[in-house]
This record gives sequence, structure tokens and C-alpha cells, in this order.
Amino acid sequence: MPTVRSCIAALLVLGGMAMGRDAITLRLVAAGALVVLVLWPEALVGPSFQMSFAAVIALVSLGEHPAFRTFVAARDEGMWRRIGRNLAGMLATGLAVELVLAPIALFHFHKAGMLGSVANLVAIPLTTLVVMPLEAMALLFDLGGWGAPFWWLTARALDLLLLVAHGVASSPWAVVLAPAQSGAVFGLILLGMLWCLLWRSGWRWAGLMPVSACMTMILASPMPAILISGDGRHVALRTADGGMAMLRARAGGYARDVMAESAGHDGTLQALTTLPQARCSPDLCAVRLRGGGRYWNLLLTRSSVKIDNAILARDCAHADIVVSDRRLPGACRPRWLKADRRFLARTGGLAIDLDHGAIRGAKASNDEHPWIARPSAWPRGHRGGQL
Repeated sequence: MPTVRSCIAALLVLGGMAMGRDAITLRLVAAGALVVLVLWPEALVGPSFQMSFAAVIALVSLGEHPAFRTFVAARDEGMWRRIGRNLAGMLATGLAVELVLAPIALFHFHKAGMLGSVANLVAIPLTTLVVMPLEAMALLFDLGGWGAPFWWLTARALDLLLLVAHGVASSPWAVVLAPAQSGAVFGLILLGMLWCLLWRSGWRWAGLMPVSACMTMILASPMPAILISGDGRHVALRTADGGMAMLRARAGGYARDVMAESAGHDGTLQALTTLPQARCSPDLCAVRLRGGGRYWNLLLTRSSVKIDNAILARDCAHADIVVSDRRLPGACRPRWLKADRRFLARTGGLAIDLDHGAIRGAKASNDEHPWIARPSAWPRGHRGGQL
């Protein structure tokens, strides 16, 4: 798909140049987006389409701004001033792209890079002016068997490039994490950014209000207290010290990564059995969590062994929330929520906020995607994707 979009854009640019028109405009971006959406309308909701077109819109909008054009325009000046001006222009374009892509990355991947534009100030000139010429010289001299010195210099330049990359990646500001957010918040951010980028008058800055408000909500939103996978096998709990603990210690790396990213957690997920407030047997775990000014009692199944109905009914009666990857009997009646296999088949994975007593499910009652089994009905009193 990205290759097709690039091909369409290249053809439009060549056509515009052939007609003597300024091809790098927002009309080009709109035409390319229109062609893609006519052929593949489902691409609109994908991160690839959103991020690629958002980056291009940001670059074209910045390039069309009179102040930026004046700043980067060629002029008669000293070499160092020209280099500084070019670096400042590169930094501005990098920051524009990162700021536009950050909300999209946070919504789809729950993380966004923030120092890429700074790293590019070194990486792009180093790659363009040092690494690529050295590789070309090494390949040329390899014809006579004399390319070894140039390959050695290329390796040292790549070592410097990796040093910059690792230095930026190790910074605490390199990546911003955020828990999963609702589509309404993401939609307001997109509308606000498009308002800023497409308008030309002073009204364009009004789009910053919804963007700023929604980004503040995203960055200030706490991690959910409980995350439950769609099959009920994997449960992650937020600990008192801000960490996360997994129900199954042998959960695979993929399950752990999904749980951590969905919660906006950057750290190791410890085993639930190590928590002082957890009491676990090979088949059940009872955990006591605090949230919303009170304590919540959780009961979690962690094996496929059948549990006596009388014992299960007794334990469920003392629990506020019960989570299981099996279908629990009717005798299991917790005080607040029973998330068993039958319930999760209707709601999908769950994110539970104990501070506000709110639950958000992965499925919606009006979901029409053909690869998702449509929920027959949501629990009584709940609508859409919000319980």
C-alpha cells in the first residue's frame, strides 16, 4: 500500500511538472488521498494511511507557509550561516512531522518517539555526506582489491551513527507512552490538526484548542487498573508502586508486550504471585486492590482444572470481580462483574478503571467488521464500547 501511494504521488508530480504547475501542493496530497480511498476505502482507518498522509500534509503545509519559505530561501551569505539555516530548516520539518504523527502513534501503538528530529540533525548529514560516499568509494576501489581502508572508514561512520541512535533511545524523553484511548478523543485530535494545517487565515490556530485538550487528556490519563485479554487467559493488574503484574508467569512475550503497550507501561511485568496482596493456588488467585477510595476483591482462575461448584460459589460471593477463561456456572455470583468466557465473547478484551468504576470493552455492539464475531448483546444497561 505505501508503494502504491508513493507511485500515485510521483505520477501526479510528474504530470504537474509537465503542465508547468507547482506540483508540491496540498492539492497533490488531496488527489493522491482521493485515488487511494476510491480504490481502497478501508485504508482510511489504518495507521499506514493516516501516518503517511499526515506527514506529507505537515511537510507541504510548512513548506507553503510564507515565513518558512522566506527563512529557507537561498541567499548570498557565508558558509556557516547557510549550514546553520539548513540545519534549522531540517529541525523544523522534523519537529512538524513528529508533532503531527505523535497522536496517531499514541492511538494505534500507545507510544510515540519525540527525539527523532534531533537525532536526524546528525544522522541525515552523516549518512548523506559521509557513509554513502565512503561506500561508493569502497565499491569502486574493490574493483582493484583496494577497498579495505574505505570499508574500515565506513564501519567507523556507522559506529558513530549507532552511537547517536543508542544515545537518543536511552533518553527518558525518547518515547512517550500512553494507555489505550477512545476513538472520539482521537477523532477530535485529527480534526483539530487538519484545521490547523489546511486553513490559511488566523482562524487556523483555533484547531489547537481540541488538539491541546485531547493530548492533555491522553498524557494525564492513568493506566487502567485491570487489563483482561479477549480469551480471559491473560490478566494484568496495576500495582501500588505503578508497575504491572501478570496472572500467568509463563505468558509469552507477545502477550506481555500487548498488555504493557495497552496500559502505557514501560517496564517489566512481574508475576502476580509475587505481590504481597495476592493469595494464589495452582488453580485460583485472590487479589485485593485499592481504587476509587475502597478495596476491590478479585478472583482469577489460572488453570483448566475443574473447581467444585460449592467452593467456587463461596469464593465468588466474597469477590467483587471474577475473571476466567472458562464458562462459569450460574452459582458464581460476584458483587460487581463476572468476566468469564461467555461474557468476554460479547465484549472482547476489557480495560477496567477502578478509580471511576468504568469498564471499556474491545468490541462494540454495532461492529460490522466481517472478521469479528458480532456481539449478540451487551450486558444490560451498557451501550457501545463503554460498559
